[in-house]
Amino acid sequence: MMESCLADFHPLLTAEQEIIATLRSGDFDRLGGEAAGSLPDAGDATRAVRADLLRFLLLGGEEGTRPHEKGIRVQGAWVTGTLDLEGCRIPRDIGLKKCRLDAAPILRSAIIDSVFLDGSIMPGLDADRIEARGTISLRGAVISGAVLVQGGRIGGNLDCNGVKIDASKDHAIHAEDLDVYGVLLRGAVIKGSICLSGARLSGDVDAFNLRITSDDKPAIDAGAIETRGSVVLRSAHIEGTLRLVSARISSDLILKNAILSNPGQAALQLNNGVILGVLMLNGRAKVSGVLDLTGATIGTIHDTIAAWPEAGDLLLNRCLYQAIAEGPVDARTRLSWLALQTPERWGEDFWPQPYEHLAKVFRDLGHDEHARSVLIAKERLQRRARRRRAPNRIWRIVLGITDGVLAVTLLYGRQPLLVFAWLFFFWLMGVGVFQYAERIRAIMPNSPVVLRSLEWTLCGLHRSQSRFLITTRQEMSGLAAEGQTQLDCFKNQFEATGYPRYNPWMFSLETLFPILEIGQKAFWRPDSSQPGGAFVIAFFYFQSLIGWALSLLAVAGFSGLVKSR
Repeated sequence: MMESCLADFHPLLTAEQEIIATLRSGDFDRLGGEAAGSLPDAGDATRAVRADLLRFLLLGGEEGTRPHEKGIRVQGAWVTGTLDLEGCRIPRDIGLKKCRLDAAPILRSAIIDSVFLDGSIMPGLDADRIEARGTISLRGAVISGAVLVQGGRIGGNLDCNGVKIDASKDHAIHAEDLDVYGVLLRGAVIKGSICLSGARLSGDVDAFNLRITSDDKPAIDAGAIETRGSVVLRSAHIEGTLRLVSARISSDLILKNAILSNPGQAALQLNNGVILGVLMLNGRAKVSGVLDLTGATIGTIHDTIAAWPEAGDLLLNRCLYQAIAEGPVDARTRLSWLALQTPERWGEDFWPQPYEHLAKVFRDLGHDEHARSVLIAKERLQRRARRRRAPNRIWRIVLGITDGVLAVTLLYGRQPLLVFAWLFFFWLMGVGVFQYAERIRAIMPNSPVVLRSLEWTLCGLHRSQSRFLITTRQEMSGLAAEGQTQLDCFKNQFEATGYPRYNPWMFSLETLFPILEIGQKAFWRPDSSQPGGAFVIAFFYFQSLIGWALSLLAVAGFSGLVKSR
């Protein structure tokens, strides 16, 4: 039963008499004599104040004991019993600074101005669905239970700077669906979890130098949080999961110098979250555990290599970001970043999107060469994954050969100009082979008229030899001098003066490019009857096939037909 007048509380305790006297004078109360306002020891009868009396006074008291218009501010009291203000309307501040409370204050569904519990020791705070026009301040408080403000509306800040909360295996701060200006946790030391899921903030979450450890629940669960400011966790040390799934941060997520530690499990979950400003993971920051950015949308990434998680602990699939700044901006380093992903760990074989998006970012930054390198690496890895999916060994071998050819000739279509380097290489190789063919006399005219001519026939005989020729019906002596080949002899004949000269450079070029008609192939061809001629004619056919193949690959490369989709 609640007391209805001051007389119901008689006899008043020493500290209570001091408070009543102060109320009548309009001043504020600091209990404790010479140690006025200091934190009382448990059981200090000189500082004892009954919670029911405080409630009576906060609700208006009686004539002569009306609270000051700014509220009741008691400092250094030992509050006995439970301060139960559930559902109450208190149009003034509640101030219990550096007090020791036996029980958690109950402010469920209360409508108040501000609450100040700075520096106090208490077993918790039950303020679900509270409506506070001003601030709820727990600065420097030591709390051995949960702070409950879920579903509340706070016009100012939830100020937990320097607070120490021990609520292991439970919520230390449960602020789900809280509507608040800002949440301050600078220098806080917390055992337990912080739940800000669904909270709506007009300002920042400022947790500079926060120390938090959570065994079961996420260390900080801010899923679907909406803030018009930043989430500042600079120099924070978080043991457990920082969960920002589907969060919307209108400014920055600052993790500079932060340590996120949850080995083997999620250290930072930002999947499907939106950061319109900067994701800052630099300085001495380090992520030990899974960094999940799946489906996240980020303005700019500021990071360092030292901050990256271990191999297999990075997820970037469908992550979109506009730029990379104040971090490595080269293909080699960023490919090492992407290589930290292990899709197989999550039941997939390859994620092409992170590579495609990184290439787009490089292009937007003007680094076209870096973008091309990323896409080439993407093609190699994607084709390797496709080969692993092949239904049988034969098909894997076929795909391996095809991919190998595309890799060395076109870099998977990402560098089609490379095919011209190969064409140049095979042209020079052909020049060497066909010059060799000329030296070993393994080249002959490619004209039936020449090959049936009298001069060509007689050049095949030494001058000391003769042959009966049916065409002339007479015995005729050969024309070749000592050591002279049939071709050399023919070139010295008058009848050969109008025949095109053999040029190995042009012969190789015409052989390699089937669409060219220079005239060399029409008049000359390898002679397989000569020693070494079989090799020359085999190379002749090989170069013709290579020319067709490389020409088709060039067309396919420039048209984009060989790129993975």
